[in-house]
Formats: sequence, structure tokens, C-alpha cells
Amino acid sequence: MTPPSTPVPTGPDSTAEAALAGLLRARGADTIDHPGGTLGAHLERVQRRLAGLGAPPVLQLAGRAHAVYGTDGFDVALLTLAERPLLTGIVGPDAERVVYRYGACERARTWSTLADDGRVWDRFTGEVSEPAPDELRAFADLSLVNELDVAEHSPGFLDRYGDLLRRLAGSWEPLLSPAVVADARQVLGA
Repeated sequence: MTPPSTPVPTGPDSTAEAALAGLLRARGADTIDHPGGTLGAHLERVQRRLAGLGAPPVLQLAGRAHAVYGTDGFDVALLTLAERPLLTGIVGPDAERVVYRYGACERARTWSTLADDGRVWDRFTGEVSEPAPDELRAFADLSLVNELDVAEHSPGFLDRYGDLLRRLAGSWEPLLSPAVVADARQVLGA
């Protein structure tokens, strides 16, 4: 006799997803301009893209919230850092850590050497962290998937940043999930 199979979760908990969508709406994500429409639409596209690439539910939730603290490339925050417990209560501590790391990342000091040293510089505190391999993969996957969405929705973006993104995707390849590597090659032509 075989044991009953346990369903494998493929997406985030619907309660958490609905609560997060509500928080983003309440904080005005659907009214903030972003390539491809609004920040809310971008956040949803990133979540859906990660889901389509087989990302774990935690990373999918992080994808939906990735810019709530603002980012080094988009300085609009929906939540203050003092509100981290609010987001943690909705998405859980693992997803919130991914969101914080993404928003806090000082790109100029982090991106070019990430594959070599695994260090992420925090623009809020000035500190550096060395995430565990699975956390580093989540950070790299989210970072590149975000850029892929912007590339597809911002005219001229690839003309301006395509070479940089192709170099970045190439150097990060050992860190990235295979599905993100394949997606980057398709979008960037690398």
C-alpha cells in the first residue's frame, strides 16, 4: 500500500497573497508610475514571472513585494523600515528577508562582484552580508527577473542597459536558477 500523496505547494498561500495585494493597493502601488504602467502592475508581473519559472512560493511572494522599501534603482517606498514587522506578518520572515535584501542592496558595490564574493552591501546600514547559497540564489533570481520585466516594458531600456545586463546575467549564471538563465537569454538575446 502506498501512502497518500501530499500536495506540493506551487504558489503562495492565497490568504498571504490576498493580504499582500490589499496592502500594496492601500499604499498606492496602483497609482505610482513605473515602466509598463504602474508599480502595482510591475510587482504582479514579477511575481507571475517567478511563478512561471518555477520559483518557490516564498520567492513568489517576495517578488510581489520586492520594491516596498524602495530600491537603489527606484526610490519610492510603500513601507518604512520600521514597518518590516507588518510585511513579515503578511508574507512571513523568509519572504520579508528577501524583500529587505533586494530593497537594501547597494547595486554599485554588490552586482559586479556578487558571483565572486557572494557579498550584498546594504545601502541602509552600510553593512555587508554573505547570504547562504539558497538565499543568494533567491536574491539573484529576483534581481534579474525584475530587470527582465523592466526591459520588456521600458522602450529603449535594452539599448541603454542591454550590454550591462548580458554581462551581469553571464557572471551570475552560477548563482541563478536554470529557468532564470534561460529566460534571461531569451529576453536579452544572450
